[in-house]
Amino acid sequence: MTNNDKPPLFDHRLRERFFSQRVLVLDGVLDDDNGTVLATQLLSLASEDPRKDVALWIHSPGGSVPAMLAIRDVMRLVPCDVATLALGLACSAGQFLLSAGTPGKRFALPHARVLMHQGSAGISGSAVEVEVQADDLRHTRDTVLGIIAADTGQPVERIFTDSLHDRWFTAEQAREYGFIDHIVTDLAQVVPVRTHEVGLRPTAGSHA
Repeated sequence: MTNNDKPPLFDHRLRERFFSQRVLVLDGVLDDDNGTVLATQLLSLASEDPRKDVALWIHSPGGSVPAMLAIRDVMRLVPCDVATLALGLACSAGQFLLSAGTPGKRFALPHARVLMHQGSAGISGSAVEVEVQADDLRHTRDTVLGIIAADTGQPVERIFTDSLHDRWFTAEQAREYGFIDHIVTDLAQVVPVRTHEVGLRPTAGSHA
């Protein structure tokens, strides 16, 4: 069997096992396909038990902006808390989803790294098409940066400036900036076995 023929180590059966434990995993690039899967799985788990936490574990270099916005919309829509965890890498869309977790329940492993940047997109076509695309990109950028500001507690002006170029954060720096609330020191912090009263989410200063 060649390297190309090897089955993925994180296969469907393993994903199903995590799903049964209310853990969703974003491993690798976020695209429209796995983004839709994550959003619908989150809706399914919330419908199954709206009082029990769902965990989203992240190890991702980033990816689709529409997919990450859709997942965040669902995270805010469902009544259950969504705890997020940066496993090793949370870049761009990964950072966005990490900081979008329920306040007080956003975690990172001690050596995880977080990257924030605005990203880029190619624009081509006629002058009119370019102008339309540019307007849409500005709207999307402003939407994303505004959400990051709201989720981190940072002024949107600082988010804009800091995201102009790649900015890397250690786990401790990510905590200080507001991407996460806690650095994991105990397994119990990230195992989603607790429940909460519907509509009573913890404040940003509460403990998970």
